[in-house]
Amino acid sequence: MARVTVEDCVEKVPNRFDLVLLAAQRARNLSRGEELTLDRDNDKNPVVALREIAEETVPLEGLRSDLVRSLARAPEPEPADEEVLDLIPTDQNIFGLQESAAEEEITDLSPEEYKAAIEAELGGRGRR
Repeated sequence: MARVTVEDCVEKVPNRFDLVLLAAQRARNLSRGEELTLDRDNDKNPVVALREIAEETVPLEGLRSDLVRSLARAPEPEPADEEVLDLIPTDQNIFGLQESAAEEEITDLSPEEYKAAIEAELGGRGRR
């Protein structure tokens, strides 16, 4: 077959959308290293895939199962039975810096006390 056309393939796979999916899957399989069933004749993988479908040298059911497997989502990983160790000590944050006593005191302040502390820190520079 010198040239392959969609009409050659539609006789074997009536739905053009299915044809595109099957030919693309076959082309991916060829690029992964599967054996050719026809001579390449200097054609690229998508053309070889269409020629194989048109000449019925590749089983369509095998392509369909490959396609379904490639589109299936991977299952969620099982939770590990091992105990997860806390690698960060509780008295350090994620950057390994010690919390200061001033930070601990600020978190215990009421909103009014916090506002007063900020104004005192800024020394009246915050508002103009």
